[in-house]
Amino acid sequence: MDLRELADEIEPISARYASSIGVERDDAWFLLKLQEEVGELTQAFLMLTGRARTKGRTEAERDADFRAELADVLCHVVLLARRHGVDLEAEIERKWLVWKG
Repeated sequence: MDLRELADEIEPISARYASSIGVERDDAWFLLKLQEEVGELTQAFLMLTGRARTKGRTEAERDADFRAELADVLCHVVLLARRHGVDLEAEIERKWLVWKG
């Protein structure tokens, strides 16, 4: 799956979620939602690595939480890029892959 396909698949899911809770997905929402997800990823990482309370979660649950939050962050980066017409694949090629030897 490429990132454009991913964006097309997750866009209606995000729109449906926002609609169900009565939130307008404006430019600020896309960035703030990403920030929220990065915070949740940070919390999951801290719990997984023993740097925060585990809240009674097993190691397997903490690992699953970490993985899920990584997916959330990726999806919200993709949604933010889609919102602003950014071709992430082209930008990754330009910024990162230019350095592959």
